[in-house]
Amino acid sequence: AMFWFVDSRGLITADRGDKLAEHKVYFARHDNNGVQCKTLEDTLEYVKPTALIGLSTIHKAFNDRILKRMNEMNRDARPIIFPLSNPETKAECTFEEAMQCTNNRVLFASGTAFPEYTIPETGEERVPGQGNNMYVFPAIGLGAVLCKPEWITDTMIYAVAKALANSRNKDEVARNELYPRIERIREVSAQLAAAFIRQAVREGLAQDPEYKDLVKQDGGCEGSAPDGTHGEIVLAAVSKRMWHPAENFEQLRECCPHHHHHPKVSAEGSQSSL
Repeated sequence: AMFWFVDSRGLITADRGDKLAEHKVYFARHDNNGVQCKTLEDTLEYVKPTALIGLSTIHKAFNDRILKRMNEMNRDARPIIFPLSNPETKAECTFEEAMQCTNNRVLFASGTAFPEYTIPETGEERVPGQGNNMYVFPAIGLGAVLCKPEWITDTMIYAVAKALANSRNKDEVARNELYPRIERIREVSAQLAAAFIRQAVREGLAQDPEYKDLVKQDGGCEGSAPDGTHGEIVLAAVSKRMWHPAENFEQLRECCPHHHHHPKVSAEGSQSSL
């Protein structure tokens, strides 16, 4: 993939004429052949991108003209629009705007949550993707706690990203949803943590002998490519180690190993030992 970055002064190039901030130097283009684009609109016409990712925190930066032009430029494939800035007051566009300006063709993910959109002509409901860290970060943390890698590599994180892409069920795929439904987040988190553990073992960095052995039992030690797969044995072990919230106080007392230390308050207000 080729990335072209735009800041408040336009397309970031090595020969733009201004002194680039240190963090922008790495991303500056050297293949622009002297072309300078001062606006996002100019950049679209020069680059003709397939995807537009917003990290600007500028509300409405992806206006109707930008969205419609992205749709026109991507006739053979659906335009990808990711306004990732949040909260909503800083989002580059809304899901509704992206749908309306692309004839409902957009592949959309946002940093903030937007409501579903109903296509007026057909009554079909479309669900926007929310592209933040709510799926992957808990899974990475859980996987690291369990298998205790010496360090966390980029390929472990990539394996988790692949596992997230693989986690959609048939219904979510049929509905062209980019992410699994939020109602399945615990199920998906377990799958992602299991994929993290398999990758850590494959790279020889996992230190916990139990999980090294479980991955071996699953037959997942071969290769090192971060394919995002996991085995059922590791998945079952991960699921057992996940934290489950108590639904009520009585359930909390029953599962707490030191419940006898907690006082029980009677209806009259006096305390007695449990």
